[in-house]
Amino acid sequence: VHVVESGGGSVQTGGSLRLSCAASGFTYRTYCMGYFRQVPGKEREGVVTFDTDGNMHYADSVKGRFTATKDNAKNTLYLQMNSLKPEDTAMYYCAADYFCHVTGIEMSDFGYWGQGTQVTVSS
Repeated sequence: VHVVESGGGSVQTGGSLRLSCAASGFTYRTYCMGYFRQVPGKEREGVVTFDTDGNMHYADSVKGRFTATKDNAKNTLYLQMNSLKPEDTAMYYCAADYFCHVTGIEMSDFGYWGQGTQVTVSS
């Protein structure tokens, strides 16, 4: 299984960015994907996960600002980030695995990770 992120960059407060995550190598038709982020010195936290029932689970901190969409034909999960704030600055990681919780974000569900892409929001 391979997970590859793209996108990211630097924007000012209130700006937008879009991340893409392509997964390959899964032997099942359906699988879970998600985005997580980490700031140096802090624990990695969940941003959004897409479960095998087709549901998206968002962290409270990004609800109403971030929107994830899944293109099944391309095996790609997109994360549209709007109204960005300085506190959104972090390394963003995409993750995938065969199964995950359908009740919310659980980082321990994910065993396949991308290399990360930096998002920087300046005030």
